[in-house]
Amino acid sequence: GPTGDAGWTFRHDQARQYLEKKLPYVKTSFVESVSEGADVTRVITNYAMKDHKIIFATAAGYLDFTREVAKKFPKTAFLNIAAWASDEPNVGQYYGRLHEGRYLTGIVAGRMTKSNVIGFVAAHPIPGVIFAINGFALGVRSVNPHAKVKVVWTNTWYNPNLEKQAALSLVDIGADVIAQHQDTPSPLVGAAERGKYGIGSESDMSKFAPNAYLTGTIWDWGEFYVKTVEAVKSGTWVAKRHFGGLDDGMVSIAPYGPMVPEEVRKKVEEAKQNIISGKLRIFKGPLKDNTGKVRISDGVEPPFDEVYNTMDWVVENIDVLLPKK
Repeated sequence: GPTGDAGWTFRHDQARQYLEKKLPYVKTSFVESVSEGADVTRVITNYAMKDHKIIFATAAGYLDFTREVAKKFPKTAFLNIAAWASDEPNVGQYYGRLHEGRYLTGIVAGRMTKSNVIGFVAAHPIPGVIFAINGFALGVRSVNPHAKVKVVWTNTWYNPNLEKQAALSLVDIGADVIAQHQDTPSPLVGAAERGKYGIGSESDMSKFAPNAYLTGTIWDWGEFYVKTVEAVKSGTWVAKRHFGGLDDGMVSIAPYGPMVPEEVRKKVEEAKQNIISGKLRIFKGPLKDNTGKVRISDGVEPPFDEVYNTMDWVVENIDVLLPKK
């Protein structure tokens, strides 16, 4: 999307600017609004040919194209948002344990709903989105077993009008809190227009609906970018997969709106510390899907990359129609 989306791409661009400020010897450039298709190859190849030493590709759909170009430029370091292993020695992947932040915002939603109907505006029905929604719903369930999370798919990362209309459709069926996995604040704005609460995604979106904003998940890529560039410059960088979370600050939640009670904030802080310490394991079984089928057995906890790459089911307190395989 565009760097002005106030969400995903905006946060990567903020991290790029942070990198330049933190490491004055670094010069950066960027291209925005590149669709997840063949044009990625052209853009990345152009950078590599102009002798860029490090290329960050900030969408999972860029990975195959990144790997293709990386084979032709073995001395360039490539990093791609993804959680799939690759064979190229100069391609690393990075992402975050977003479900940790989503779980915390789910606690807020579960405590703040009065109707016990929580809406969720979601981009694409892919494992990386589904696992984050499940994390949110498990947070809701931990404090409010009576609440249901109803999901609407927009099948787009960036379409402000469609995202807003999806939020309004959820309000129409009784949702009094609207959460989202989208790159713009449009679902939040839609909730605010109807006098409902909203939970943001990607960045602090409070300024778009200050009277409705409860909190939201935030990405912070800055320190990871700095450490990566320093490692490449010193010759110590090794291509690997990095999954940041609450522990290193890659994932966090935004400041609370004034309507969130202190007891809810304390509950969130307690859960946050338990996640960081390992006491709370979000996807540790037993977990059932919304048909009642056991998907993760008692005591079993799948590794993060397995959950991120393969999850095609939703937990029991979610109402959503997933596409048929």
